[in-house]
Amino acid sequence: MKVKLERKISEDSEFQNIIQDLTHNEIVQEMKNYRQHFNTSCYEHCYVASYYCYKICKALKLDYKSAARGAMLHDLFLYDWRVKNNRSGWHAFTHGKTAYENSSKIFELNKIEKDMIIKHMWPVTFALPKYPQTFILTLVDKYCATMESFEEMFSGFSAKNMLRYSYVFLALLIFKRKP
Repeated sequence: MKVKLERKISEDSEFQNIIQDLTHNEIVQEMKNYRQHFNTSCYEHCYVASYYCYKICKALKLDYKSAARGAMLHDLFLYDWRVKNNRSGWHAFTHGKTAYENSSKIFELNKIEKDMIIKHMWPVTFALPKYPQTFILTLVDKYCATMESFEEMFSGFSAKNMLRYSYVFLALLIFKRKP
């Protein structure tokens, strides 16, 4: 499924044109050096989240260009969040502001993009999103994080292994002795 999604994203020329200046930026490319969830880099995470925000906002007739751009930059914090020495405060509460500070040094952000980057961790952070695109990113971000985690956790399972484990479980139920 991951390959199919990557192909679909790369073939969407309108989406690619919207984020092209972001994805070709050297600093944005540095996100590839930091893991976000398991084996997914910050760049990959933001790229997929950006595409989902673009598609949802376009379907809802919202400003989908700002949604795609804000989502692509929402985790531009450029540090390993698992190492406490690299940051101050708890990552979940502070990285939105850090990502905004990094993004605003490189790009001119509009009010929607700024809100999306700073407030995408709502409701973990208490800053209430002002725009529908920000609410959409909060949901998409959690969805992507969940899918990235599940993908890693279940990557070793196959239909054959599932069948094998079900036989073991069934055997344990059948042969279980009562005390």
